[in-house]
Amino acid sequence: MHSIDLDKLDRRILDHLQAHGRATNLELAAVAGLSPAQCHRRHKRLEELGLVSGYYARLTPELLNLNVEAFIHIGMEKGHQRDLPKFLGLVQAMHQVQEFYSVTGDFDYMLKVVVQDLRALSVFLMDTLMRLPGVDSVRSSVCLDRLKWTTALPLQT
Repeated sequence: MHSIDLDKLDRRILDHLQAHGRATNLELAAVAGLSPAQCHRRHKRLEELGLVSGYYARLTPELLNLNVEAFIHIGMEKGHQRDLPKFLGLVQAMHQVQEFYSVTGDFDYMLKVVVQDLRALSVFLMDTLMRLPGVDSVRSSVCLDRLKWTTALPLQT
């Protein structure tokens, strides 16, 4: 990956889009201090460069009866390489998993999951994760309160 050179106007557009993904071109132009035509060209260029990879609606989990958010650390068996492709594919396909990382430290992987309740988390841990090929240990932490919730990257504008 190489760094993409962005000027102050590009950063203003990107920063505004992070908080207001449905912003109109006129709104973006006003924020950036550009004409609508200039802003549209810049916006398209930023998308074409891959800096904007999509737009989505952030749903409120609790209103959808998804009341438990947990962070799960997974330790793999020694020599688990033979099971790795299958393990990765199975975890990536799980609808409860929102985020999935390979990490350093005492564990090999970390997941962020959202489920209905503690019983659903228990079933997910015991009947799903612990039965995956190569899994040796699982440790979970239940989120008590979401103190910050953002997807915004720190852009200097």
